[in-house]
Amino acid sequence: MTARGIVYLVGAGPGDPELITVRGLRRLKEADVVLHDALVHPDLLTHCKPEAEVHYVGKRAGRIAQRQADINQRLIEAANQGKTVVRLKGGDPYLFGRGSEEAEALSHAGIVFEIVSGVPSALAGSAYAGISLTHRSLSSSVAYVTATESPEKDQSSHDWSKLATATQTLVIFMGMRKLDSLMQLLMAHGRSPHTPAAVIQSASLPSQRTVVGTVATIADIARHAAIGMPALTIVGDAV
Repeated sequence: MTARGIVYLVGAGPGDPELITVRGLRRLKEADVVLHDALVHPDLLTHCKPEAEVHYVGKRAGRIAQRQADINQRLIEAANQGKTVVRLKGGDPYLFGRGSEEAEALSHAGIVFEIVSGVPSALAGSAYAGISLTHRSLSSSVAYVTATESPEKDQSSHDWSKLATATQTLVIFMGMRKLDSLMQLLMAHGRSPHTPAAVIQSASLPSQRTVVGTVATIADIARHAAIGMPALTIVGDAV
């Protein structure tokens, strides 16, 4: 009987290939099978063994994507064949990366797995833009929010009446398609329209672009600057 393999859920970091961890890079070099996301920098894949099976399973908004259930099954099947598998994910596997769903599937199938944390795009992108998410005088609290929730939900799980003013810094992932309505929600629920805001495109890459405005103006500023995806929105005086 073939001994079962192992799956590593590896965070590739925000984009810059030098921001993967030493442990993550080591696991990538050891892998027999690599399943990678759309936002993984291609230079990272040059570290794979020549004989490794490398598969793109990316999911991007508005495009045909590999179903999550199919990805889970491919991880399980490869591990059951005794292979060392790396699921290479942008940012950190457990921060809006659906790594928890993959971990659950592996656990239910009896597959041994390990999480290798990655640098989240919010931390790297803001730092590369010169914005500190916390500041001794301006911000001692941060909330991470995704603007893209599961389509299976009947309604949003976000309570904007609380979330709009709950923390001094608010980081919104995947919000470009809804930027204007998101800013309107913040203002409607008590966030000052004069609060500084920034949008960061292509975090940590040479193509990174940043625009700055206020909650009231940032949507127009980002639109006029043709800021595209992927992008982060940061709201708060720390901007």
